[in-house]
Amino acid sequence: MADRAATSRPAAAAASSIGIKQLAEVVVVRHGETSWNASHIIQGQMDPELNETGRSQALVVARRLSREVKPAAVYSSDLRRASETARIIATACGVSNLVFAQALRERHMGDLHGLVYPDAVRRHPEIFSWDGRTQEIPGGGESLDQLSQRCVSYLNTVAEKHKGERVIVVTHGASTEELCLHADPTSPVRGKLHNTSICLFRIGDGEWILEKAGDVAHLSQGGFLEDAFGGDGASA
Repeated sequence: MADRAATSRPAAAAASSIGIKQLAEVVVVRHGETSWNASHIIQGQMDPELNETGRSQALVVARRLSREVKPAAVYSSDLRRASETARIIATACGVSNLVFAQALRERHMGDLHGLVYPDAVRRHPEIFSWDGRTQEIPGGGESLDQLSQRCVSYLNTVAEKHKGERVIVVTHGASTEELCLHADPTSPVRGKLHNTSICLFRIGDGEWILEKAGDVAHLSQGGFLEDAFGGDGASA
């Protein structure tokens, strides 16, 4: 079961940093479920759409976010499972500033696209060990370092544009894991980020604070957690 919340720093330390600098509040949401998620098939940068469960999850997380501070913008991966989730959130929050970016896409999984996860692990166990961060995937796939650099760089740009504001970012499992680990290398997020889980960051001037990771409080209301498939860094 995904962690409800994981804090990378004591609240007092975070508050102190925010008092010194104007940081952007970045709410990162993993997209809703697809049929490929449910079947444990590696999606990477393939483009399946949300299934009915995924659309219901998106509506639930959108309703939650609509009750919180209104975001200045919603940013999203341009892949359909993320962009559909983002549109549902933007509508619920009354946000017209909706931006789609390839930089927020999932890890490119090369020749592993379309494989069932256990088969992919048997073929290339070194790719799923999480130790070889520079290990690129055959067929044009990315290494974890390449994925991290792409996503972190984009969020730094977003944070610079939205100092002192809240923004929502909709992306993918492995992408979100890398963001969490950039902010807090000890964060226990591997495989624990369910569909539409929320991670909360404060970002600005090179500083990253992870205040919350894997928050799924909204999903417990609809029984979505019983069959949830956590982010495995590949099928997300």
